[in-house]
Amino acid sequence: MEGHARYIAGMPLVAFPDIPDDARVWVFASSRPLADDAESTLLREVDDFLSGWRAHGTPLAAARDWRDHQFLAITIDPRSADASGCSLDALFRAFARLERDMGTTMLGGGRVFYRDASGVVQTTDRAGFDALAADGRVNAETPVFDTSVTSARDWRARFELPASQSWHATMLPAHR
Repeated sequence: MEGHARYIAGMPLVAFPDIPDDARVWVFASSRPLADDAESTLLREVDDFLSGWRAHGTPLAAARDWRDHQFLAITIDPRSADASGCSLDALFRAFARLERDMGTTMLGGGRVFYRDASGVVQTTDRAGFDALAADGRVNAETPVFDTSVTSARDWRARFELPASQSWHATMLPAHR
């Protein structure tokens, strides 16, 4: 689907690159990389949900972007309709169900994602990242993922950065 609109049940899923930079983004991060079959299942379920996603009866022109077998950004084209509290609740309920079905965690904070020296995405909690920094196993150049980004612009430009250029810098010894 990347790069092309996909039509499911008559409602288009917007291609993520067509979303304006100021669009609100919700980031979901799997606690582990998903294997091909689990990834396909997740993306099919997400596409099915997004194709029918509505706010007060109005269809939402939604898009999603998937990275590194682990990170999913969902957005709504703000030029159409905006999400409501009820529609966002439905999105988070759908992810809670997907978590159970797939045996992974995609909701909840406190997790820190980074690339290890071999380039593999790893996850730990804040205390674990702090310990890795104290031991020198992560440093200012370690690529980290900012799951707190909230705009399409930041998802595109700031989601993966060296730790020194992210909020993660506060956990590095030189910044304490």
